[in-house]
Amino acid sequence: MLEKDTVERVLVITAHPDDVDFGAAGTIAAWVDEGISVTYCIITDGDAGGADPTVPRGEIAGIRRAEQRAAGAVLGVSDIRFLGYRDGELTVTHDLRRDLSRVIRQVRPQRVLMQSPDRNWKRIYASHPDHLAAGEASISAIYPDARNPFAHTSLIKEEGLEDWTVGEVWVMGSPTLNHYVDVTDKFEMKLAALHAHASQTAHMDDLPGRITGWLSAQAAEAGLPEGRLAEAFMVVDTV
Repeated sequence: MLEKDTVERVLVITAHPDDVDFGAAGTIAAWVDEGISVTYCIITDGDAGGADPTVPRGEIAGIRRAEQRAAGAVLGVSDIRFLGYRDGELTVTHDLRRDLSRVIRQVRPQRVLMQSPDRNWKRIYASHPDHLAAGEASISAIYPDARNPFAHTSLIKEEGLEDWTVGEVWVMGSPTLNHYVDVTDKFEMKLAALHAHASQTAHMDDLPGRITGWLSAQAAEAGLPEGRLAEAFMVVDTV
């Protein structure tokens, strides 16, 4: 893993608003506290989400963008970029890889937090088709696209965005976990961020209990003492 003092910028790439808060809000809060600059890149607007049938579908995208901005503010993240792809229809295309490469070259992160391109049969909700596509497009943008000056040449010729190599990837929802972060002290912030996604969470029974149970199980897997809470990742060296 990269040494803490070598990480100045982190880019988070997810398919939907709220994905990062379910998977890594506690970890994000800790990074911000360490002085790391965190940027979110949300590929879709989550326009196929929401649980209230009385809300006009044309309003959902705007609602979910606003909710993600509010959730980011809870954790100290204000640089949030939306690519505007359609929720539920995400596929790995050349255009998506180029758009992610653009953001990588703009932000120039040492670390990228992304979703898993591998289906997790133990946690099927982590493996929404959009999540899998986002994961595959993200890792393709990280390697080889963003670091290859001869890929997506319009990014250099027309936008002046030089190639950039991401040193490390943290993967959420992976079936192969190898790193755990104790987020016990950030639990209330994580919960507040999730509550900011009211269109997605207001109808959930006992959200705090659900999240506590999930994080407690991961803390036990990590060998942490009883009562601790953890978020889990697969960390990969991508240099």
